Amino acid sequence: MSMSHLYGTDGDDGVEMESFEVSDWDLQNEFNPHRQRHRQTKEEATYGVWAERDSDEERPSFGGKRSRDYSAPVSFVSAGLRKGAAEELSDEDSDDDEKPVKQEETPKEFVPKKLKTGGNFKPSQKGFVGGTKSFVDFGSWERHTKGIGQKLLQKMGYVPGRGLGKNAQGIINPIEAKQRKGKGAVGAYGSERTPQSLQDFPVVDSEEEAEEEFQKELSQWRKDPNGGKKKPKYSYKTVEELKAKGRINKQLAAPQKELSQVKVIDMTGREQKVYYSYSQISHKHNIPDDNPQQPLGKDSKPQGFALPELEHNLQLLIDITEQEIIQSDRQLQYERDMVVNLSHEIQKMAEVLSHEEKAISNLSKVLDMVEECERRMQPGCENPLTLDECAKIFETLQDKYYEEYRMSDRVDLAVAIVYPLMKEYFKNWDPLKDCTYGTEIIAKWKSLLENDQLLSHSGQDLSTDAFHRLMWEIWMPYVRNIVARWQPRNCGSMVDFLDSWVSVVPVWILDNILDQLIFPKLQKEVESWNPLTDTVPIHSWIHPWLPLMQARLEPLYSPIRNKLANALQKWHPSDSSAKLILQPWKDVFTPGSWEAFMVKNIVPKLGMCLNELIINPHQQHMDAFYWVIDWEGMISVSSLVGLLEKHFFPKWLQVLCSWLSNSPNYEEITKWYLGWKSMFSDQVLAHPSIKDKFNEALDIMNRAVSSSVGGYMQPGARENIAYLTHTERRKDFQYEAMQERREAENMAQRGIGAAAGSVPMNFKDLIQTKAEEHNIVFMPVIGKRHEGKQLYTFGRIVIYIDRGVVFVQGEKTWVPTSLQSLIDMAK
Repeated sequence: MSMSHLYGTDGDDGVEMESFEVSDWDLQNEFNPHRQRHRQTKEEATYGVWAERDSDEERPSFGGKRSRDYSAPVSFVSAGLRKGAAEELSDEDSDDDEKPVKQEETPKEFVPKKLKTGGNFKPSQKGFVGGTKSFVDFGSWERHTKGIGQKLLQKMGYVPGRGLGKNAQGIINPIEAKQRKGKGAVGAYGSERTPQSLQDFPVVDSEEEAEEEFQKELSQWRKDPNGGKKKPKYSYKTVEELKAKGRINKQLAAPQKELSQVKVIDMTGREQKVYYSYSQISHKHNIPDDNPQQPLGKDSKPQGFALPELEHNLQLLIDITEQEIIQSDRQLQYERDMVVNLSHEIQKMAEVLSHEEKAISNLSKVLDMVEECERRMQPGCENPLTLDECAKIFETLQDKYYEEYRMSDRVDLAVAIVYPLMKEYFKNWDPLKDCTYGTEIIAKWKSLLENDQLLSHSGQDLSTDAFHRLMWEIWMPYVRNIVARWQPRNCGSMVDFLDSWVSVVPVWILDNILDQLIFPKLQKEVESWNPLTDTVPIHSWIHPWLPLMQARLEPLYSPIRNKLANALQKWHPSDSSAKLILQPWKDVFTPGSWEAFMVKNIVPKLGMCLNELIINPHQQHMDAFYWVIDWEGMISVSSLVGLLEKHFFPKWLQVLCSWLSNSPNYEEITKWYLGWKSMFSDQVLAHPSIKDKFNEALDIMNRAVSSSVGGYMQPGARENIAYLTHTERRKDFQYEAMQERREAENMAQRGIGAAAGSVPMNFKDLIQTKAEEHNIVFMPVIGKRHEGKQLYTFGRIVIYIDRGVVFVQGEKTWVPTSLQSLIDMAK
């Protein structure tokens, strides 16, 4: 086979020589990952390196004939002297004559052993223990080339004389080959490891041990080759051990006991065996050895006693006897447990018997008492039964015979005994004249007859509660008769009657009275009521029902408001009777409906009255103003302020301006201003809109006295008006401070606030609390006083407190201010 693809051929004499020159193609493609790769053909896959291939597919620096370049200089190859053909042939023969190393001649230390993981080297070692071959001549063939392989290894950190790898763990010497004796498989002729591999990788012999373990395990499934029989080992059990074993097996659950009775076929041995429970399988290893008899060999002696059927029958008898012993022990234990259980049952039955005897005795006594009551209720009896005596009998039953009393049917008992007596008791009763008659006796019967297990509020379950049936059938007819004759405008007696019985009558019966009897009567009376002609106010006979009926009266309010609105169409504010009729309804109607009623029917009338008011400083008629102010508590403050802003203050300020323009007397104007202001309550004056109007009047007066004419005409007027302005505004601030103190006191009383124990007790504490809430520094100025008052710093502002009023230092004087304004300035 030609090796022309690996060796170049000299053109003159056809001598093949190896070409290891590093060409430019090698350098360019060594680190080029995208270089064109040779695709393996089918012939190359079959024959490998011995496959024929074209020279065009080869590496440019190898193989094939190349055209000689006669213009190139002559090149010489430093490969020594070329041997002749005879010498080469003799070298090949000498190589063939070399014999392989025999397995027997291998030294003892080279015997195959188990390979140790990682060898005996360490990362710091420079070579292997077994490395005896010098590495001086390693790669010496590269002297014929340019040494590209050595260069590449050195670039990647290779050190000559050391192994490859990060920790130099590779082998130093190349792998040696060992010729096999014949054509057998790997390992057929013993270990094929070389002395070098045995020195580099010492091993421990383990193949023989593994073989022994395998043969040992395999022998467990084979017959004894020696044909010998082990001496049987017998196990003996006492009766107590069998009993203990039976008790342990007894703890199985019911499903397991059922499974333990199934038929089990054991085919694990030489012969097929049948067991009748799973427990027998666990016993088979406790009996003497059951190995099948081996066939007799040449040297073995025949057994003197070999009766397998007899042995089987004996073993079966032993098993049956064991089961009978265990079963007898279990039966004995069961009988003992049954004796204990029956003794406990006898004790329980004795207790039940004594309890039943006691119950029979109590029931017989109760029956005697009931029969005595029936006998005394018969007509013509010398000692008839009264309601009080019957109540005492029932109390005795409840106290002494409580269980029997609760278990008995009290409904039938009460119907038979109590109801006739109750009818006789209320025969001549008039609820409106004597409203408290019978309340005590009914309360006593409530405690005796009412069923505690049933809620009396749930409904009218007359079949289970004797007291409810008593009230519905005996007491309720008298109430229906009296309500039918009752006049709603005379509500006092009926309200008193229901108030006295509300704690005794069941809730559902009281609801029935109010919804079905009282409310229809009131509704009919409201429809016939006329506020213009009736002399009795409607609230006098409607409001007494509020504690009892409450929300039930809501449907009556709408027709009442409509009738009142119709009556107020021609009403004038001078008539004070309207206020007397409407005032009781202010707290009855909801706030929204009341305000809507006032705005629709009262406020327009008051606005017309203020329009008719004439403001005359010299001769003032105040009747119309009084008529409007008299409704202050009836209409809201916002509605009243709206009336004043729209109908009063425009005319009032106009009169003030015209008066100031005609050389007035400012003392009279001051009195006139203060007089009108005193007509309003503090609540109205505290409203911001009213404050603005009066402050506007003060500003008008200040502008008037600031002119030269006014000052000349009346000396001292400017000071008087300025003093008035200062006084009025100080009053406003005092009122605001008083309101804030009231709010603080209310908060303290209600316990509202983060720290209920630190509620401010005076105005200074209130200021300090507000300062803490807004993170403002509030502290006294040491050694500084104004008119004997201590000065404080509130943030960057200097203040002092005088009689609940805060004064702030202005440009020229101290100005009173409110607490909220002070906080805003400090921020």
